[in-house]
Amino acid sequence: MDDTMQQEPGTVDTTSDEEATAELAGRLRTIEALPLDQRAVAFGAVHDELRVALEGTDQGTDDADDSPGGR
Repeated sequence: MDDTMQQEPGTVDTTSDEEATAELAGRLRTIEALPLDQRAVAFGAVHDELRVALEGTDQGTDDADDSPGGR
């Protein structure tokens, strides 16, 4: 990891894009091996984590649209 990289305030994850992609791919492969009901819950958790990371918000915000398809 490059020690010269400045981290934005509030940023939690310091992995590179390649590391994050590999980690997500491995996690998705593990989820795909689960029984269907467990798989749905696990994919839902991944979805929520990715949404929070991409939106830069915490879960439980009042203006979040949790409906399928988003806003």
